[in-house]
Amino acid sequence: MLFPLSPLEVDALWLSLKVAFWAVLCSLPFGVFLAWLLSRRNFPGKSLVDALLHLPLVLPPVVIGYFLLLALGRNGFMGKVLYEWFGISIVFTWKGPAVASAVMAFPLLVRTVRLSLDAINTKLEMAARTLGAGPWRVFFTITLPLCTPGILAGMVLAFARSLGEFGATITFVSNIPGKTQTLPLALHTMTQVPHGEAAAMRLCLIAIVIAVLALTGANCLEKRFARHVES
Repeated sequence: MLFPLSPLEVDALWLSLKVAFWAVLCSLPFGVFLAWLLSRRNFPGKSLVDALLHLPLVLPPVVIGYFLLLALGRNGFMGKVLYEWFGISIVFTWKGPAVASAVMAFPLLVRTVRLSLDAINTKLEMAARTLGAGPWRVFFTITLPLCTPGILAGMVLAFARSLGEFGATITFVSNIPGKTQTLPLALHTMTQVPHGEAAAMRLCLIAIVIAVLALTGANCLEKRFARHVES
């Protein structure tokens, strides 16, 4: 019997949604700023920044997870400070999968927003500047409204990528049921235990449905953005 879900599977699904939500929410301001910086400004080392941004897309996720462990683990150069000074622990909590998911999804978010910024006619921004509008006013009244559909599409793609994150998460925070076991990690666990086929199939179907909904939503937003820019 495929349904209903067991409590362990419900916990994994809920944790995945929670992790993806916070991963996108916390990375969104930085993603929009970096996309604007790469799209509108020329500065020394821009190519290097662009290359570093896309590293999570080309490196094995295990490598990213290992670097996160070195940086944010209890004995890491950042994790030790966070724990000793502020009492914040990243590893072995839901914050760990959120950080790993945010890092892995960040390039998709920035890339989608940057493409939407590149498609905007910069003459509109220049016209606003000549009429006396400051940089912040131009950004919030011209640039941001025009690229909003692109930002939403980037958020959807980043959300979907966060839901499917596996390699960096299991390397960084292990696979602890109820704490760090997200949907992909639970699926991996079900394939390793006897008689776990039904549970694995349930989780597969849920992952497919969520991915299809996210990609469909992103495509709709991109088409809407294209029509918005053309008009």
